[in-house]
Amino acid sequence: MNAILDAKGVTVSFDGFKVLDNLDFAIGYEEMRFLIGPNGAGKSTLLDIITGKTRPDAGKITFDGHINVARVSEHQLVRCGIGRKFQTPSVFSSLTVFENLEAAIGFKSSVLRLTQGMSPAGIERVEETLEIINLKDQRNVQAGILSHGQKQWLEIGMLLVQDPKLLLLDEPVAGMTRRERDHTGELLHRIARGRSILVVEHDMVFVRQFASTVTVLHMGQLLCEGPVEAVQSDAQVVEVYLGRTQKAA
Repeated sequence: MNAILDAKGVTVSFDGFKVLDNLDFAIGYEEMRFLIGPNGAGKSTLLDIITGKTRPDAGKITFDGHINVARVSEHQLVRCGIGRKFQTPSVFSSLTVFENLEAAIGFKSSVLRLTQGMSPAGIERVEETLEIINLKDQRNVQAGILSHGQKQWLEIGMLLVQDPKLLLLDEPVAGMTRRERDHTGELLHRIARGRSILVVEHDMVFVRQFASTVTVLHMGQLLCEGPVEAVQSDAQVVEVYLGRTQKAA
């Protein structure tokens, strides 16, 4: 596989406990991968490592073929093309949908460019993004009055206008209605054309419906990886994860 992200032997310990234990993980260019596993499996820590928020104790993560993630700061990794969305939407409530996207373009710009306003190319990118995230009719609506699902889509749009090569989404459908979840799954498939997406998710109905390849973490190690049909029938996965989620449902 031609990997946009390649982790080799990554280990992270907190207070003597290995959250990631000699983990090997890779995701290809223009691939959408779902990452699942029980609480404490190391999913969020892996995202923290990829984005430079946490440094590994051992191992190496290479991004885009040549960038050693551990040697680059968080804001520089954003400029290199890594975008992350957390579970809780973080938008500027007092700004309109359009203004939120306009501000997001500035995140990768210098202070000087921020004071000059958007270029014609930037305006065109915002317009395209409004179309992609289905918020064109809400362009002049304050973000604070959007529905929960619309706020999630807006935040995804705020990452898209920065043109990331790798998009990390942490439980993007948490708290959504079933209809909103379906729209989100369709959105992910649209934006996966041209970039890689890593989705951390607990909603197994959503995973079964929209995932192609799934990676399962357990106790900081790779438990299983493959097509969603094979993963959900794997005896170990059923024992340590799927059985629990089905009981909880």
